Amino acid sequence: MATVANNLANVNTTGFKSDRVVFEDLFYSIEVQPGAQADQINTVPSGIQLGSGVRVAGTQKVFTEGNLQPTGQPMDLAIIGSGFFQVESPGGEVFYTESGQLQLNAEGVIVNTQGLPLVPAIEVPNGSKSFTVGSDGMVTAILPGETLPAELGQITLVNFTNPAGLEALGGNLYRETISSGEPVEGVAGEEGM
Repeated sequence: MATVANNLANVNTTGFKSDRVVFEDLFYSIEVQPGAQADQINTVPSGIQLGSGVRVAGTQKVFTEGNLQPTGQPMDLAIIGSGFFQVESPGGEVFYTESGQLQLNAEGVIVNTQGLPLVPAIEVPNGSKSFTVGSDGMVTAILPGETLPAELGQITLVNFTNPAGLEALGGNLYRETISSGEPVEGVAGEEGM
């Protein structure tokens, strides 16, 4: 019930991935063994096996695409298909997210809503115009005093062999685990990204 409540509470959270509960049955009490002798000639076809209930065996994140919602914000991005953005924590650890609500910090670096910079870091100079991100993640803008767009960097994506094995940290952030496998970095539109 807690998992369903959490899924419902976050139905409108950008980049949220719902959980799926995995159940398994508990041990059985065998009153009559299947195939036991009912009499000298006949056997019991199914027996009597009484289950003692169910328990949660685990939860799995469901990494499916959400609905695209146009925001009118040039830095709001969406990943269509597989892939995660990379952000760097203050301690230097790399976290992963599918939330594309991005913005600039005071230094002009592209960051997520918690202020964590993208990896690789991309800086947009003050006074730049016509900020765009191509379908391959290439970031361009018209720099002050220029008329043609300049390439500022490329937003790369990563994927995992088992994304359901990522550790959920909250804030739409995930951490690599042994179960998820190592991140495979690539360019959007290539290698299944």
